[in-house]
Amino acid sequence: MQKVKSQPKYTLFTAKALAYLIIPICIESALSMSLGMIDGLMVTHAATAAVLLKDPMAGDHYVTAITNIDQISSLLIQLFSAFGVGGAIMISQHLGAGKHEDANSGAKQLVVLMLLASVAVSALCLGLNNPIIKLFFRKIDGNTFSYASTYFYITACSYPFLAVFNACAALLRAQRKSMNTMLSGIISFFLNIAFNALFIFGFKLGIAGVALGTLLARIFPAAFTVYLMTRKSNLVRIKIFEKFRFNGKQLKDILRLGVPSGIENALFQLGKILVLVFIQIESYNVFVGFNGAGDALFTNYEASANSVAYNVNTISSIVGNGINTSILTVIGQAVGTGNIGQVKYYIKKMLAISYVGNACCVAVTFALSPVLLNFYDISGEARGIAWKCLVLCLSLQFVTYPLSFGLPAVLKANSDMKFVMVAAVFSMLLMRVGLCYILTCDWVGAHLGAIGLWIGMVADWGLRGLLFGARLVSGKWKKSSGLLNGPDFGEPERIAEDAVAEALGKAYPCGNPDGKGGESDV
Repeated sequence: MQKVKSQPKYTLFTAKALAYLIIPICIESALSMSLGMIDGLMVTHAATAAVLLKDPMAGDHYVTAITNIDQISSLLIQLFSAFGVGGAIMISQHLGAGKHEDANSGAKQLVVLMLLASVAVSALCLGLNNPIIKLFFRKIDGNTFSYASTYFYITACSYPFLAVFNACAALLRAQRKSMNTMLSGIISFFLNIAFNALFIFGFKLGIAGVALGTLLARIFPAAFTVYLMTRKSNLVRIKIFEKFRFNGKQLKDILRLGVPSGIENALFQLGKILVLVFIQIESYNVFVGFNGAGDALFTNYEASANSVAYNVNTISSIVGNGINTSILTVIGQAVGTGNIGQVKYYIKKMLAISYVGNACCVAVTFALSPVLLNFYDISGEARGIAWKCLVLCLSLQFVTYPLSFGLPAVLKANSDMKFVMVAAVFSMLLMRVGLCYILTCDWVGAHLGAIGLWIGMVADWGLRGLLFGARLVSGKWKKSSGLLNGPDFGEPERIAEDAVAEALGKAYPCGNPDGKGGESDV
């Protein structure tokens, strides 16, 4: 009787371990991504109460100003947070290979590098506040510009705290301690809401109150995660008072993995800002009346509709974003074991999880969108345009999101950073910028406004998915990961019985390095 070959059982991450890694990250992602929407909701209602006589369209202007500056902030933050991606991949691969000393040494290199980079970016933003806003948004009206300037000055001070948090959170997730970062995110979330309520409704600070709430709420998680990273129980920890020297080799590894990701993310974010400019041209401004002083007032329904739709749509990608972050840890540790079969197994598993989680999240967002739009104190015209944008996007996001953002996370975890950078930038320039320009500008007669912008965005997602899918199927990513000589998927033999993987599985039986059934060790 012919013996049937059995498929090897991979235990680097059990189902329970994956759940304890992914669920806290998704909860943290939900809290982080929903803050922008909550800020917009709170400040639009505060605008109605505080400045109605001076600016009857203050709600539209406030939410546009916040969204514009958040886009600029995201662009600048990408420049230093990409180091966190590179560091997380490097640390995950070291842990997968059992190189704990290298992981510990690289952790402090990462934190110091991100702190220095963020301080430089923050100083640049404080010194060039208005010129930076004018560089990206020349056509916005005077009220929106004034609000944006105030918001930018205050939030720029929070960049170093955000950078330290991102670095430490990436290191904690690489050790499967995502419960810790979730707890930090929960506390920060409620602190932000409390500070917003105090400054906006209590002290009547308007948009400055939102910015102050953001600043103060970012200080706590930075301090808390630094404390967590100093604990002796960690496999990877930071010794604050230990003598520090830059390690050229480790810095090179972080930059090799982080710089392509930083360029990709920064250019992607730049593309998002460019398309915002397309719908803030003068031809979209609408006369709405006069204020008490007799000055003519204008608003831009397309810009405010896009801002609100963008805020609501963040809900649909909460689970997908959390899973994509988890992919860096899961696939990174699998790569560290040197077993190509194990890497392929977890690629398939994580993509399947991504599709299921994304579908559920998109369905919930679709159902809640009409209700959420009514919460915003914006004009009826803007609300109607926002609904059309959401219907278009959410109808296609079921299929496009895991392919366009889950697959690049897989490739990055395999160190295939350069291809991801080139493919993402090409798709962004062709679809998100090029197609959006054609659909929104005046010279070809399309002039579709916000809906044209969202058509270009969805087209960008589709092309990204095709490019990354072709790369994965081709198998060329194996060269970057160094797995070309590993056993093929489906073979029963594993390298030394996956000794490293088994050791990690025993160390993290439930996704918690302390082995306490997944309970947080905070």
